[in-house]
Formats: sequence, structure tokens, C-alpha cells
Amino acid sequence: MSTSTRFGDRRGTIAAAVTALLLLVGGVLVAKALTGPGAPPQPDRAQGTQATQDAAPTPGRSATSRPTGSSTPSPAAPSSTPGPDFGPIMGPSSPVSLVIPSIGVRTSGLVDLKVDRNGKLEAPTDFAKAGWYAAGPTPGEFGPAVIGAHVDSKSGPAVFYRLGSLKKGAEVSVLRRDGSTARFVVDRVARYSKADFPTATVYGDTKGRAELRLITCGGAFDQSTGHYVDNIVAFAHLTS
Repeated sequence: MSTSTRFGDRRGTIAAAVTALLLLVGGVLVAKALTGPGAPPQPDRAQGTQATQDAAPTPGRSATSRPTGSSTPSPAAPSSTPGPDFGPIMGPSSPVSLVIPSIGVRTSGLVDLKVDRNGKLEAPTDFAKAGWYAAGPTPGEFGPAVIGAHVDSKSGPAVFYRLGSLKKGAEVSVLRRDGSTARFVVDRVARYSKADFPTATVYGDTKGRAELRLITCGGAFDQSTGHYVDNIVAFAHLTS
């Protein structure tokens, strides 16, 4: 489907990615009424409400006070603080498969997710496949790469049915088209209301790191609309 909004290439700016991805979390990856083994698992409340260091603003440095009566500031001591460690960064290469051993996810043939002519990000048409936001960073590049999938369908669980049970420290591997593998570790998993989604926290500045966001629907299922009312988001960072 053609798009009416141009967001640049897949390594476009974070601002463009935030604009497009807000539409994704706003309700594009909706699920059908589940007829299988019950409601999908939800994140621990402690994980969902915990503030992360990455999302917090960098504190400002206070001015150095002068001794009383001094006409010039004292010379600053040499800094022994090491420079920031942004961690590993990989070159661009599109993802082809996703593996999350702890929740039994192993899916290949990741599809490109684009915006439609209404400016909304399209969901995978196949409930058995995941998709990635192709106008954003590829997994392993600087910035927040995004992979989305359905939580369920009328016939039962879909790819991200167990995303809400993912724990801090879990490993996520993304095989890329160039043959390399981007390996991530989960920092936290949170659930957010679609009506009050914290876009800046989820899709904002990663402070120099290569990160990954895994997203699906969660919370209560609204029978009147046929949609879940929340989104589940897993935050992870690249380790190798």
C-alpha cells in the first residue's frame, strides 16, 4: 500500500521514527478475540513501573564554587572519569529472523513494516510472522530498532503471545541479512495504555547505544472494539 508520508531511508532520524512509531503503538497491532488457552501473560508490575537510567535525563553539572576572596577560580583537577561507553554498534543490515529462547520465539522471514496512505504503520498480514519498522535503524545500528508482531488471533496465540512474560536479562538474537547476528539483552518489559503512551521513553534518544524494542498488544481486551487497550514493550540493548 502506498504511503502519503515520507520518512527517509531505513536509517532515518530518530524524530521521524518517533512520529511513525507512535502510530504503531496507537493501535495498529491490534489482536482478535482469543479462543485459545486464555489471556496472554502480562509484565510484572515492578518491571513496568521501574524508571530506567537510559530514559532519565542526564543531570546538569553544578558550578564549582570559589573560595571567599579569591579573584580567580582554582585550577580544576585532571579528570579521571573515563569517557562514555556506548557499547557495540553494527553497520546496517536488515533482519531476517528473530530468536527469544526464554519465551519460545523462533520466527524467520521478518517482513518490512511501512506506513500506509493514512500515515499508519502496517501490521504483519501473517499472524505467524514478525515485522520490523524498515524506515528506522536496523537491529544493531545506533538508535531504537523496532520489531512488532501480533499477540494472538482468532485461532490462538501469535508470535508475541508470551512477550509479557519476558524477564530482565533474557537474550534476544536477530539474524541479519549479511550473515551477522545482533545479540541483545533485555533491560525491562513494560505495559502502557495506548491512550497515554510515553513516546519519548520508548522511542527517544538511546544515548549512543544500539537498542531494540519488541512491541505487541496487551492489557484487557475490549470486546466492543475488538482491540487490546494496552501495548507491551520490551527494551533491550546490543551486547555483541
